[in-house]
Amino acid sequence: MTRKAGGRSGEGSWQWSRTAETRRGMLRAAREVFIERGFAESSVADVVERAGSSVGSLYHHFGGKSELFLALWDDHHNEYESNAASAVAKARAAGEDDPLELFVHGARAFLRGSWERRHLVRLFMDGDAPPGFELVRRTRGRDWIRQNAVLLGAGTGPEDRVIVTMLTSIIGEAGREVAACETAEEAAVVADTALRLIRRLNPLDMEA
Repeated sequence: MTRKAGGRSGEGSWQWSRTAETRRGMLRAAREVFIERGFAESSVADVVERAGSSVGSLYHHFGGKSELFLALWDDHHNEYESNAASAVAKARAAGEDDPLELFVHGARAFLRGSWERRHLVRLFMDGDAPPGFELVRRTRGRDWIRQNAVLLGAGTGPEDRVIVTMLTSIIGEAGREVAACETAEEAAVVADTALRLIRRLNPLDMEA
């Protein structure tokens, strides 16, 4: 009985691993196809051919081309958040406790990711997209502002909201500019300029 139970458990783990790998393979293929052709000019057939999978499998895992695009966006944004959170945690562990400097550490990680995933940034910021994507992007943007407000220790009054929105907008637009750069050196200049601007504004002092 023990061996049989262990067998079922092992089989379940293998099945989960295979399912996860199938999903990752489709996302990799979707990333390549969408970047090459744009959302409107890409088809489900293009993606499954690139992934070496089947149309039925894609619909099973994602539901369709629009849902696949949104899943790719979600993974992209989750990676942004994970990298920024790791940078902030590392800075805290090193003894940094100034809210603005912690924000700068997170922002630098965000801008580094904007260069490393520049083709996706261009796709999501300037390319065509499925219906409803703009609402998803705005909603995620509002979540990002709220997270930054917590990091900066901002209040809920109008002045604080403006400050946090301003800082978030600077980093978001800088990320777009980083993704548009031709070289890593140029991207580094854009990132450093944005972070230097934030420090020069010193909005937390302005609030006081």
